[in-house]
Order: sequence, then C-alpha cells, then structure tokens
Amino acid sequence: MTKLLYILPICLVLNQGVVAQQNAPTTMVRGNGQTEKLVRLYPNPAVTYVNFELKDNNRRTLTLQIYNGILGKKMFEYKFSGDRYTLNLNEFSRGLYIYHLVDLNGKIIESGKFQVSK
Repeated sequence: MTKLLYILPICLVLNQGVVAQQNAPTTMVRGNGQTEKLVRLYPNPAVTYVNFELKDNNRRTLTLQIYNGILGKKMFEYKFSGDRYTLNLNEFSRGLYIYHLVDLNGKIIESGKFQVSK
C-alpha cells in the first residue's frame, strides 16, 4: 500500500506531460524552419525568483500555471497582463516544478520545467 502512495504522484505528473503534448505544440515555428519556445524562463535552476518572458507580444491572454513536479499539486496561477512576470520563490521548497501556458479555452499551449535549489 505504501508503494502505491509513492507511485501515484509520479503517474499524475507523467500524465500531465502526456496531456500537454497531445493538446498543442510546445514551440513556435519561425520562417527559417527553426522552432523556439513561446516563453523564456530564467534563471534555471533558481533560488529566489524565476522570470517568465513571453516572446510573442500577442499572447497576453495566457495563464501561467505552476505545479509541483513530484506531487502534481497546483502551486500557483497567474494571468499575464504584460509580456513578463517575475515569480517570487519564497513559498516554494527545493525541487522540480512544471509550468503550463494555458490559453483562454483552457488548452495547454506550452509546458516546461524549472528547478528550485535553495
């Protein structure tokens, strides 16, 4: 029974990644055939803050969702009003976190991860 309690959160996190991949492309295709992420995330790994910069200025209708990478619990949500957001990590413990960029329809258009190392 205790083994199941350890395996269940990992399955939930893996399932979120699969859903994100099925729902939408996670990159933007440039005219020269190169692809790039819609959001720039730095620093990674982070200690006190993480910056999220949208590369496409027309994407101001996106919501940023942060999940604990081990438990799959939603930790934070922010609706972009500009093209940059700085996330304070005071309430985040050391570990891996998953982010999703979600459009107005609830569709995940990009996913990624970052590490908090305190």
